[in-house]
Amino acid sequence: MPDITPEQFAVELARLADDNKCDGVTIMDLRGRSSVADFFIVCSGTSDRQMRSTNDAMVDYAKRLGSRPYGRAGYDTAAWILLDFVDIVVHLFTPEARRYYDLELLWGDAPRLTWNCSATA
Repeated sequence: MPDITPEQFAVELARLADDNKCDGVTIMDLRGRSSVADFFIVCSGTSDRQMRSTNDAMVDYAKRLGSRPYGRAGYDTAAWILLDFVDIVVHLFTPEARRYYDLELLWGDAPRLTWNCSATA
């Protein structure tokens, strides 16, 4: 990913989720804790339309950087949309699915990144 670190990319994806009115946007720093990814972004959407729109905004942003997701799952059902950017995995949940899977509890020892709720560059 040119000219942007995985941490900066994670922050920008979190800002996009916030810009799209997702709730509880959290970035978990998994560096040194997981071989799956360096960062998880977890957030909730209130409708399938909002979740798909957030997904699309994130994919468009990655394309502008010359990147794309390695994989995506759940777009059709929109209960849990997962975007895999290799270093960063985004989890867009319905509130019910987020409570059920409770990734924040599962990764409770992972530090959370502080980020500002401002417009995405």
